[in-house]
Amino acid sequence: MTEFTELMDSMTSADDGWRVAVSDDWLQGRTVYGGLASALCMQGALRSFADLPPLRSAQIAFIGPASGELQIKPSVLRKGKSTVFVGVDLIGDAGLATRAMFCFGAARASAFAHSEMAAPQIKSPDDCPDFFRRAPPSLQFVQHLEGRHVGGAMPFSGSDRPEMTLWLRHRTQALTSPLVALLALADAPPPAASTMTTTPSPISTMTWAIDMLTDKIATDDGWWLVRSAAEQIGDGYSSQAMTVWNAQGVPVMASRQNVAVFG
Repeated sequence: MTEFTELMDSMTSADDGWRVAVSDDWLQGRTVYGGLASALCMQGALRSFADLPPLRSAQIAFIGPASGELQIKPSVLRKGKSTVFVGVDLIGDAGLATRAMFCFGAARASAFAHSEMAAPQIKSPDDCPDFFRRAPPSLQFVQHLEGRHVGGAMPFSGSDRPEMTLWLRHRTQALTSPLVALLALADAPPPAASTMTTTPSPISTMTWAIDMLTDKIATDDGWWLVRSAAEQIGDGYSSQAMTVWNAQGVPVMASRQNVAVFG
């Protein structure tokens, strides 16, 4: 097994970016799962360009499977006085696998302040059951993560409410950028649409749009609270909203995913 920090540190410089070989214990079936692909893209951006301001938003497209030795190619799309747009392509044996665009922006003084994203009142991780205890063998990457089921339905439970809330953290402390580590976690849960069926079938995230709500990426004991809710499912696709809070209940990330639902 390759620990998360070890994997991130194993990236080596290449003429046009970075290269990394991902061991099988980080795969979802035949591909790197979306959260890890996003984290690798972010790690490549942070390594390539010094003194980037905090991340404010991201748009990530999961175009194809990421397997074999991966190439990570970051480029600056535009640099202004306070913002930097960085594009990153992640390429595997089968070609382009992930394309990410990150918007980094310096904080500025503002008279505006508003939030309607209070964390739900929930139990502590120690009082919640293990979420990944029945994960299928194809989800090899979950052996690196700890998950606790807080509320909502379990995958493949036949629920009529496609939503779930989880505590998540890396099984070993991630000694790397907190943002990189969080990206790997936030996409780890199965899509909320998976709760509506009783028969496992392929479900694949197509795109992920992220808004960062703070530049302070920190929590207690590595735990993050993640809620996913499918708002519309039809024609083989699901649109879901996701929110991440830290252990103190501070909202850190809001995002949306478009998910392909088969079966």
